[in-house]
Amino acid sequence: MNTHTPRAQQHRQVQSLAVLAMFTAILFLLTFTPIGMIDLPIIKATVLHVPVIIGALLLGPKKGAFLGGMFGLASLLKNTLVPNLSSFAFSPLIPVPGLDRGSPWALVVCFVPRILVGVTPWLVYTLLQALSRRRGSVLQAGSMALSAVVGAFTNTALVMGLIALLFRDAYAAAQGIPAEAVLGFILGIVAANGVPEAIVAAILVPAVCIPMGKALKLNRAPLAAREPV
Repeated sequence: MNTHTPRAQQHRQVQSLAVLAMFTAILFLLTFTPIGMIDLPIIKATVLHVPVIIGALLLGPKKGAFLGGMFGLASLLKNTLVPNLSSFAFSPLIPVPGLDRGSPWALVVCFVPRILVGVTPWLVYTLLQALSRRRGSVLQAGSMALSAVVGAFTNTALVMGLIALLFRDAYAAAQGIPAEAVLGFILGIVAANGVPEAIVAAILVPAVCIPMGKALKLNRAPLAAREPV
C-alpha cells in the first residue's frame, strides 16, 4: 500500500494536529492544577517539560517548538496570576525588585528555554538513532530517556542561567542574598530541581512515547522520524 498518497498524507496531518492539540490541552491543564507547577518559596518546580518532550519526539521539532512556546505561555500566565519571589523573571507584568515596573527580558527567560525544550530532545534522539546500527525497544527507550534528560536540563539550566545573566542583582535582592552568591544559589536550584525533573522525564517519556507510537501505527519509529521537518 502506498503510504504517500494524498489521502494518507492528509490522514497523517490530521493525526498530527490532533496529537498536538491534545498535548497543548494537557499543558494548560497541568499549569492550573497542583501537578503541573508546584509552588515553592523560591521557584516553581514543574513537570510541564514532559508533554513538550513527548510531543517533540512524536511530532518533530517544529511542533515541539510550538509546544515549548505553549509551555512558556503557561509559565507566563501562572507567574502573573500566582506570583512568587522569582516571578518578575518570568513575567514583564511583575515589578522587578527595586523598580516600579517589570522587565521585557522576562519574556526571554520565559519563552526561549521552553521553545528549545521542544527542539533539543528531538535532535539528541535523531542523532542517537543515526549513530546506532541496531534497533530494538530497549535501545529506543534508552535513546528516548537520554533525550528526555537533555530536554529537562535544557529547561532548568537555561532558565536559571538566563536569570543569573539578566536579573542577578534583582534576584539577589528578592532572595535576600549577596549578588556574588547568586551563581552558587542558582547552581543549587539546578541540582535540586533539575535532577528530579530529569528523572521524571526519563521515566515518563519512553513510557508514553513507545506505546503511543504503536497506537498511532508508527511501528518502532516515532512520528518525528518519519515526517519531514
